[in-house]
Amino acid sequence: MESTTTPAGTVTDPIQAMIHRLLLTLGPILIALIIAGLILIAIGVNPLEYYGYVIKRGLLSPTGVQQTLTRMAPMLFIAAGLIVAFRAGIWNLGVDGQFLLGAVASAASAPLLAAVMPSWLALIIAFSLATTVAMAWSLLPALLKAYHGVNEIITTLMMTFLGVSLANVMVKLVFLDPGTTVPQTRTLPVEDRMFRLFDTTISSGLLLGLVAIIAVHLMMTRTAFGLKLRVVGANPRAAVHSGLGVPSLTIAVFAISAALAGLAGAVDILGVQGNVRADWNPAYGLAVIPAVFLARLNGFASIGFVFLLSVLSIGGESAARRIGVPTTFTLVLIAIVLIVLAIAEYADHRYQNARRT
Repeated sequence: MESTTTPAGTVTDPIQAMIHRLLLTLGPILIALIIAGLILIAIGVNPLEYYGYVIKRGLLSPTGVQQTLTRMAPMLFIAAGLIVAFRAGIWNLGVDGQFLLGAVASAASAPLLAAVMPSWLALIIAFSLATTVAMAWSLLPALLKAYHGVNEIITTLMMTFLGVSLANVMVKLVFLDPGTTVPQTRTLPVEDRMFRLFDTTISSGLLLGLVAIIAVHLMMTRTAFGLKLRVVGANPRAAVHSGLGVPSLTIAVFAISAALAGLAGAVDILGVQGNVRADWNPAYGLAVIPAVFLARLNGFASIGFVFLLSVLSIGGESAARRIGVPTTFTLVLIAIVLIVLAIAEYADHRYQNARRT
């Protein structure tokens, strides 16, 4: 395979490009692990022991691997929703609120439905309700953005705060399970939940998440509808002059992105948790948002970053319990990895621009 050279002198050999991307990903991860290791040393913890538990639990332990793959399912749906929004130039930062409301809707409906109808039908209806609720919650920011030009960063963040609070209120007051002392919704029996893969504990939500993110990637890159959304995101004025219905497309983007976030909540509840406890908020969106950008809004690359986040999450929780490190250090580790990856992306972008000039 021969390499080609652009007029600016930049080598575009696919193999070299692949190696470049690999180094740009693995190098910053190694640096981030060193930085986090220095923090662990400062608090009196052996970093090799900590990382050993993370790798063992997240990658090498059969149980840990199953938990890692299961944890990926909701994050894949969230990543898919974010890719749709960000490629269309819309900052839907309300995914955590949409996720929680979708989770509560599915948790409140599924146990009642499963008691009076086949479980597969109950799951379908619960998924539909979660999607509808999440889409409805995104309607106000969508309308304000589409017809009044209100900044969606502000409105979606406000709706997230309200959504998280509303979800907790609904769990404590409206959908409270009267049979328990712990404030939570009714629990969906294990036998009525989504099926597991290959006699493991891996939720079938993983397959649905992979299908969702691949379908979104293909929609945004291979279809006329995806092209319209990308045109709107790249240049809204040009989209208006070309005759595209920007307001309707804006509302459609919000609806699709929120629907996928709501499905993420339903997958987590109907496949793993079985109920929603009060004050439960995994905040997957906070971690997935930067990961999607680091993947350059590419669906296939996002799968790799979601896997990395899942490994760090599952492995870090186990290491925290065994070594005595605060469980919040897992978030610190993930944050350091994402920050260093972002800095590496920025430095590489500046370097590439300098070579072209």
